[in-house]
Amino acid sequence: MQKLPSPTAAAELLTWLLTALAPMNRTRVKQLLRSGRVTVNGASVTRHDHPLRPGDAVAVARDAPPPAPTLTVVYEDAHVIVIDKPPGLLTVATETEKADTAFVRLSEYLAARNAGRPFVVHRLDRDTSGLLLVARTSDVRDELQANWEHASKTYLAVVEGAPPAAEGVVENYLTEGRDLRVRASHHAGPEAKRAVSRYKVRASHGGYSLVEVELETGRKHQIRVHMAGLGCPVAGDKLYGARTDPARRLCLHAWRLSFDHPATGARVEAESPLPPALERVVVTHSNNPAVP
Repeated sequence: MQKLPSPTAAAELLTWLLTALAPMNRTRVKQLLRSGRVTVNGASVTRHDHPLRPGDAVAVARDAPPPAPTLTVVYEDAHVIVIDKPPGLLTVATETEKADTAFVRLSEYLAARNAGRPFVVHRLDRDTSGLLLVARTSDVRDELQANWEHASKTYLAVVEGAPPAAEGVVENYLTEGRDLRVRASHHAGPEAKRAVSRYKVRASHGGYSLVEVELETGRKHQIRVHMAGLGCPVAGDKLYGARTDPARRLCLHAWRLSFDHPATGARVEAESPLPPALERVVVTHSNNPAVP
């Protein structure tokens, strides 16, 4: 346990620690707090805004083993990491949420091993679960983004009803409005981006269908808009017309991801199982082998 000098003035704990533990970086200091290694007057404190008073006894247990990561790592090497993002977690910070994102959790995971920092290659919507690819260096990130069209991205969506055909291709142009809603049209325009999705119905049950969707392009809300355009919005997606919320979440999952490794050129393939909450909506493994 390392005892720190007592504060000489009132301050919030995180702000004071950043000075007291300098040159330790902010991510590492926050990791120490979250893991319960900071004590104030003998009691473990995890709140960043815990008020300190002059004379408080502050100590840090720096020799404790690093905590288990609060995310699932599917694939990791010296160049890339693929994680399985849970629903409800942002990929990166926004104005309303900065403390808990996939980027922050992965930063803490790497900082605990003195293994550098992550570099975001792409994003998933907050309420979409599944595979997220992250680079270990900025050069690797740039290379992966430059070749992103060669990566294969396949999702599973539980939709209301069923598409008019068991499989097909949706191609149109998407434009994001000032209200942040994405709208489709059949005509190119200054702000419109071409979007192509290939889909196949995997199973149907109880008024819902499990649809496999492979992205040829990767536009914001692409699958959500395309499924709604077919008359079968993603379940739980009130923004694009869903009437039901059977899993209490957006029923969209990034299922498979494959890409050329930036160092070796070998094809890397990763898969994340369909979450049980979504599987229960359509069917179980025992009565339909089409469900992944």
